[in-house]
Amino acid sequence: MIYSLYERQILGDLSNADLPKHVAVMLDGNRRWAERNFGAKAQVGHTAGGKKIHEFLGWCDGLEIPVVTLYMLSIENLTKRSNDELDALLRIIGDVAAELAEAKKWRVRLVGDRDSLPIQLRERIELAEKATADLDGLHVNLAVAYGGRNEIAEAMKNILRKHSQVGTTIEDLAELLTPELITEHLYTGGQPDPDLIIRTSGEQRLSGFLLWQSSNSELYFEEALWPDFRRVDFLRALRAFGNRNRRFGA
Repeated sequence: MIYSLYERQILGDLSNADLPKHVAVMLDGNRRWAERNFGAKAQVGHTAGGKKIHEFLGWCDGLEIPVVTLYMLSIENLTKRSNDELDALLRIIGDVAAELAEAKKWRVRLVGDRDSLPIQLRERIELAEKATADLDGLHVNLAVAYGGRNEIAEAMKNILRKHSQVGTTIEDLAELLTPELITEHLYTGGQPDPDLIIRTSGEQRLSGFLLWQSSNSELYFEEALWPDFRRVDFLRALRAFGNRNRRFGA
């Protein structure tokens, strides 16, 4: 009852506020959640975190936020996690993608290094992309096998390949190369940059997440672990965003 009243109060505060057009979330704290609640293996926490995603997207949909990016697996995680934990996490990510496709509510897009993914997971996510490609409404980016530096490097490679094919000289390309051109070739090309980036679990760093796109993003660090992240926590993040004076580098 108390939280319900508190949520209504915050929603009232948000009624005349500008909401973000793109919210990016670092889904952090699944392993710690499992340890604190059950003393269990990381898989328990990742499963709980996966279940939270659909609920969170419902909150965003209700507030008509157009784009959401979920940081689920870094490129480094593919090599640094134990085999058992990684296998479970990859399976959970595939299940999330399949569930989003079955819901037929939101468009799914893979944001990451496709070639680094195990073929089975890549196919599951790409099936979700195809199944939801024509849907309107919320656009959901799944950041899987993602690395900010890798993304920028890959964008530059694609630009070089494209202009090499048409015979553009290095000198001419140097004149053509602009921040806007690089932005077009990122994994998120065609989408607005994130207005708000949320990281759960109390950690206060970006860990390579959306390095290029976050140049003017507002950052919000939430103490709650991702599986414990509540709607009231999300609303508070949106209220904090609305209260900030965005300077866009000025």
